[in-house]
Amino acid sequence: MSDQTPKTAVVPATHATPPAKFSHGVRKGNILQVAGQVGFLPAAPGEAPAVAGPTLREQTLQTLANVASVLEAGGASWDDVMMIRVYLTDVAHFAEMNEIYNAYFEERNLKEAPAARTTVYVGLPAGLLVEIDALAVLG
Repeated sequence: MSDQTPKTAVVPATHATPPAKFSHGVRKGNILQVAGQVGFLPAAPGEAPAVAGPTLREQTLQTLANVASVLEAGGASWDDVMMIRVYLTDVAHFAEMNEIYNAYFEERNLKEAPAARTTVYVGLPAGLLVEIDALAVLG
């Protein structure tokens, strides 16, 4: 018999069903891993996911909102986030991403900034410019 804490999928109501067998987030004990989120608008029943807009700003703000939705559904907040990973599709977006990211967290009065990593990744579906995942530790 195992005494391990069960693993629980976290799927906010605003998110579409993933296209493959994965969860938008997974919580085990006080650890919550948010899967890579992109700039899709909240899910509309019967409709394909729609991108928030063509600009890095639109997509980044929606992506951060999507990460926040998973955090909230898993019982966490940005203050619980230990690590954020940002994946961009264009190296030229680094400076703009940093501006958007800094302003977003300044507006939320984040107590301590999480560790972060940004990398360029060219494997996102056409039209998507950014993906973000996060690791939170609650309590």
